[in-house]
Amino acid sequence: MTEFSFSCTGVRADRFAAGPTLVFRLHVTASGDTPVHALALRCQIRIEPARRGYDDGEADALKDLFGERSRWGGTLNPVQFAQVPLMVSGFTGETEADLVVPCTYDLDIAATRYLAALTDGEVPLLMLFSGTAFTGAGGFRVEPVPWDREAAFRMPVATWREMVEQHFPGCGWIRLPRDTMDALLAYRSRHALPSWEATVEALLDGGAADRPESRDPLRALTALTVRTDP
Repeated sequence: MTEFSFSCTGVRADRFAAGPTLVFRLHVTASGDTPVHALALRCQIRIEPARRGYDDGEADALKDLFGERSRWGGTLNPVQFAQVPLMVSGFTGETEADLVVPCTYDLDIAATRYLAALTDGEVPLLMLFSGTAFTGAGGFRVEPVPWDREAAFRMPVATWREMVEQHFPGCGWIRLPRDTMDALLAYRSRHALPSWEATVEALLDGGAADRPESRDPLRALTALTVRTDP
């Protein structure tokens, strides 16, 4: 049976993707000289936070994920980053392929919160591979790619930040319940505001200033779901 091994040689932000996307460059090796007609792979990527250090600012930003630093011995567990399929075209011996990973800037996702908390250095990743290989010199046979195939890689934090900046330059992101979004849209339409930025600025500048609770921006946004502006 053919033995397969994998390594990751680099990563880049896809400048031409419709949304935030990372492209990992994989090196694939197959034992022997039997042709591999195709590989149908399942690729799981995990963040292994225990494999790097953190400064005090990063530790503070990671409290909601892992708790206080004193507890990290038991809470610094792997975080799921992505699970994507990959078809590798035919080769003999070794080849390279691009693993395209769509990403999100949703800060409710644990992996995104982790990455957003990092200021510098590298992200320790573990790539896990499994799937099916189609091999054979005359015709083909089907072989499994076992579950224990893996590759460690350290992704530069700068690459993640470059990807985010390409699609959300100078911006943050927040997800709100649908009823809150409906209330914000109604407020924006009512006051003929040109953008969401102008809408939030109007609220922060006193769009509901006659209410004591509106001095807290979060409470002001929540209040929109149950009250109508004067």
